[in-house]
Amino acid sequence: MKEVITVGIDIAKNVFQVHGVSAQGDVALRRKLRRSEVSEFFERLPPCLIGIEACATAHHWARHLMALGHEVRLMPAAYVKPYVKRQKNDAADAEAICEAVRRPTMRFVPVKSEEQRGVLMLHRARELLVRQRTMLNNALRAHLAELGIATRLGPMGVKDAVALIEHADHHLIPEIVRRALSPLCDQLRHVHTKIEEMDRQILEWHRSSAISQRLATIPVSGRLRPVRLQRRSRMSQAFIPGGNWRRGSVLFPGRVLPAARSVLAGSRGKAILTFAACWRLGQLRCCASVASRKLPRHNGRRNCWSENQAKWRLSHWLTTT
Repeated sequence: MKEVITVGIDIAKNVFQVHGVSAQGDVALRRKLRRSEVSEFFERLPPCLIGIEACATAHHWARHLMALGHEVRLMPAAYVKPYVKRQKNDAADAEAICEAVRRPTMRFVPVKSEEQRGVLMLHRARELLVRQRTMLNNALRAHLAELGIATRLGPMGVKDAVALIEHADHHLIPEIVRRALSPLCDQLRHVHTKIEEMDRQILEWHRSSAISQRLATIPVSGRLRPVRLQRRSRMSQAFIPGGNWRRGSVLFPGRVLPAARSVLAGSRGKAILTFAACWRLGQLRCCASVASRKLPRHNGRRNCWSENQAKWRLSHWLTTT
């Protein structure tokens, strides 16, 4: 068998497709592997370049294969798709990955450590609880509205609704409705407690990280986004020069509509929009994750009440970055 120097792996839950080529570009390897056979196979294989799509479990397999002495590179699936030939299947995907990983202009995804993945899981678990809290709030409001009871908007309105349900010294709510909504109140209280616990864990980690504290100096970063940004990116390795990190982290506006050109900031405004304009017009770049874009958008709305205030507060920071 010819010496394999580049391998593309189409990972899955149970069956992995492997495609390898030699130094001359000839196909030297093409086979399927069960999940239990992956480690043994790559232990016997001489060190080589391995390409994997940056999808679910990709970071785990990248760390595992790197521990076996291989060089592993992760690529966004959207960048691999142009290399897929007709009759898309696992074998064609593995061949496309093997072809894409050798391209000199290909952009790669840095492999995240277990600590990085753990902090991201903490964020995602918190987001799930926040969505559940919103669902419970809406359910309580909707059920009470069926009885002709309208509560205030915001957290205070939810507190009023819970107090109305749990107090039995009135006849506004029938007993059967109270028994039906009481579990929702208990679940809402439990979810809110868990969210506060996760907030404390994230804040503790933020205080222990110098990079996260440095990211917190960004005017619209808020409290949670620095932790997410640091865990999603290894700045010292993956984002050199710094402009690549700024664009990937949604600190640089994307395409500019004609309606936005009237709010360009200063003499350098041809390339930089005020954050107020970016948030209002929704023209922030979509290359980052939804959660990474959501946090600065909310903090921007909170901090930038008007265009004039936005220019006054952020123009110096924008022109120096």
